[in-house]
Amino acid sequence: MKSQSHSERPHRHHYDAEMLSVEDARERILSYFNVLTSEKKPLVEALGQVLAEDIVATFDIPPLTNSAMDGYALISQDTFGASKENPVELQVTGVIPAGGLPDHAVESGTAIRIMTGAPLPPGADSVIPFEDTDELQRRKSGLSDHSISIHMESQPYENIRQAGEDVRSGNRVLSKGDLLRAGEIGLIASLGHSEARVIKRPVVAIVSTGDELIEPGEDKEPGKIYNSNAFSIAAMVSRYGGIPKIMGIARDTVESLEAVLHQAMDSDLVVTSAGVSKGDYDVVKDVLFSRGQIALWSVRMRPAKPLAFGILDRKDGGSVPHLGLPGNPVSAMVAFEQFGRYALRLMMGKPDVPKPSIYAVMDDPIKNHDGRRVYARVKVYRDGEGNYRAKTTGNQSSGVLSSMALANGLAICPDDIGIIDIGETAKVELLDSTEDIF
Repeated sequence: MKSQSHSERPHRHHYDAEMLSVEDARERILSYFNVLTSEKKPLVEALGQVLAEDIVATFDIPPLTNSAMDGYALISQDTFGASKENPVELQVTGVIPAGGLPDHAVESGTAIRIMTGAPLPPGADSVIPFEDTDELQRRKSGLSDHSISIHMESQPYENIRQAGEDVRSGNRVLSKGDLLRAGEIGLIASLGHSEARVIKRPVVAIVSTGDELIEPGEDKEPGKIYNSNAFSIAAMVSRYGGIPKIMGIARDTVESLEAVLHQAMDSDLVVTSAGVSKGDYDVVKDVLFSRGQIALWSVRMRPAKPLAFGILDRKDGGSVPHLGLPGNPVSAMVAFEQFGRYALRLMMGKPDVPKPSIYAVMDDPIKNHDGRRVYARVKVYRDGEGNYRAKTTGNQSSGVLSSMALANGLAICPDDIGIIDIGETAKVELLDSTEDIF
């Protein structure tokens, strides 16, 4: 996909006070993002990034036909009829270590000792493993290693890796857009590359707002709370492939927020928490109006109804997308799951894939009081028959952060359903892998 700066977008939305559905809000938000540009990264740092160019092999892998195990390179026909009771004895004419090259051919009645990965010598068409010979007994008995007894028949091309059977020179082995996992990283390294050109990881500036906030590590003061949102959001940014940049705390004034935002404008996304509801000190939307534009304000979901998204204009004429999360810690995390995660994936060139989900029988009810989609924090587990069940993680208030710490999923009650009762089934978006459910 062609990358564009934020200022090059063909269209921009205007502020709309309508309460949007989660899907409509997500679609509107994502319309402001594009795939980032590419960069060269060392292979050990490129895990989880998307390849920005095709990888074409310039040589065969393996480059030479070689042995698949430690043993003896020989002519398979020489072993016909061999068994422990009727072994075939061959003369050993040399050794080829891993990384070495053969200096002579195998002839009928002879064998060459060979290590795994060593090139097959001319004349040989098979490798017999050590355990199918009397090598160990010879060593224990002090017998000569100039000959070897073969205890079983060897078939043509047995235990041999043909040149180019993995990769052929000139073939495209990886394509632009491929996700680099451990296997892809290893494959690129096997072609001699120490770096890969990949889509950049987005830099996400994280700004917390509020006069009541102090930073972890500072002395606790009456009426103050520790700034947890910056750290939970930074952890989510890291988990989903971005680079978090915690900018600190902006106080509840336009001047303070603008000063902090000024330091955040070189990022790919600015995320703020708090300041997006209808309170007198909710300054985030005021700054959006004055420094750019606001595309949406509220979403039909609980928690995280108050959500601001818009564009912040830079002095150089460019712009930076801004996601204004609610101040309550659970609301902030749920909103980032539903919107921030998708924006990160788009910028990194990854497909628009929802979180893995399962269906679980509820141990507790999920009540929908006001026609908003409910994301209930739940602990999913397997019952004695291996079926998924889910129980809520205590108090579901959006300020109870422990409800997220105890949860491994978000159980969804749709906006048109008043209650999912005990014993009924709910769709659960997993926060963790199914491997962690037991």
